Amino acid sequence: MSSISFLTAQGHSPERPASMDIFAPDYREEPYWWMAAPPSAADAADPNPLPSKAEVVIVGGGITGLSAAIHLARGGAEVVVADAGAIGGGAARMNAGFLGRTLKRSVGWLEQHVGPDYAVRVYRELDEALKGVESFVEAEGIACYRRSCGRLISANSEPHLRDLVEDMDHMKRRLGFDYEVISKADQQSELASDRYFGGVVVPDLGSIHPGLYHAGLVARAKGAGVRFFPSTTVVGIDADGRRKTVRTDKGAISAGQVIVATNGYTPRNLKWFARRLVPFRGFVMATEVLPAGLIDKVLPRRRTYLDTKMNIDFIRPAPDSERILFGGMTGRLNTTSTSLMPALYRRMVEIMPDLQGARISRSWTGYCAGTFDFMPHIGTQDGIHYAMGYNFAGVPLGTLFGRKLAARILGRGDGTSAFDVGKFPTLPFFNGTGLVAPLAMRYFDHHDRRLAKRT
Repeated sequence: MSSISFLTAQGHSPERPASMDIFAPDYREEPYWWMAAPPSAADAADPNPLPSKAEVVIVGGGITGLSAAIHLARGGAEVVVADAGAIGGGAARMNAGFLGRTLKRSVGWLEQHVGPDYAVRVYRELDEALKGVESFVEAEGIACYRRSCGRLISANSEPHLRDLVEDMDHMKRRLGFDYEVISKADQQSELASDRYFGGVVVPDLGSIHPGLYHAGLVARAKGAGVRFFPSTTVVGIDADGRRKTVRTDKGAISAGQVIVATNGYTPRNLKWFARRLVPFRGFVMATEVLPAGLIDKVLPRRRTYLDTKMNIDFIRPAPDSERILFGGMTGRLNTTSTSLMPALYRRMVEIMPDLQGARISRSWTGYCAGTFDFMPHIGTQDGIHYAMGYNFAGVPLGTLFGRKLAARILGRGDGTSAFDVGKFPTLPFFNGTGLVAPLAMRYFDHHDRRLAKRT
């Protein structure tokens, strides 16, 4: 999902704050997922010069771009993928690896503001995306620890719990998606924390190792004949009749079709797209290897975990080692992941006191993207295909949207989407800057405080 690699201090072991002895001896400011699946420009790069012509050029070598590339190449198209960084150097191998069908807009909200038919279509498509990852991974034989572990959504207050249960009940009545209410008294059976007021478990949501998943996509794309050009920055796309000219810092490519799949890494020189995306920096850390007994005490069901705040905290066990991953404090600016770790560590221990003393082995930060209507978007602008603005649902939706974009270009298969609504909103004078994110997070915090006080 990225076209520009971003890591505050890639592979760096920075000076540690003396105030807190929270860092393991092997601490690195680098995504945990890179231990098993590091990005590499050399492994994926085409040895030949950038071609002057291609049937399809995809801007961005993340999940969306590679999903589209695989289906296009297997359908007979000549496909070139251009990425400003290393293939796998962005969000595709930095995200938390949650698999869900959740948006900031609930079924009830969409019914009230857009209509019941549209609300059902959206959540049916989210369900299709969730199940599509499972079927794709199984069919392709990608070893990436995909499992249906279930998700605990913990309520930050009693009003949060009431709203959560109301939303889940409404979704079950309209769509049949099952859930289980967890009372505050039973919270410890799911998460060793006294911080929450109960919650719900959604049993069929899942998790994945995003680094290994993306590495599997790269391997299958290369096997299908897709050509990769990392460290190739797209500086503009021009329309010239039926063909497009993709201008890069390595030369221009004449393309019959173009896909922009850059999400939170969309450069400002792709102005129309950048003006519609709000890039958010997420922060995640991984503990050192912990005793298995400690993890089973803290996370008895080994699910994925998040809360009901707009600016969520999220937790999961690592799928391939005895570690816990914790993330939150999204939207901070001008902050390295290392400098944020003392505050994020305190938050983790406040939620899970049993982790006091566990040290941090990895931390990282990268970009995801929100939108002004809180909805993902897929469509075409001036003949250029795009899919972006995932609002934290990028792994399943990116996989699905890539397939749908390929179907549109090939002219066969199902390319329709409830998220192709024509209107992709922006704000006057907005130019794609990340300065909006901190303001949005302050609003979200205010919203959550007001909700928590509601009787």
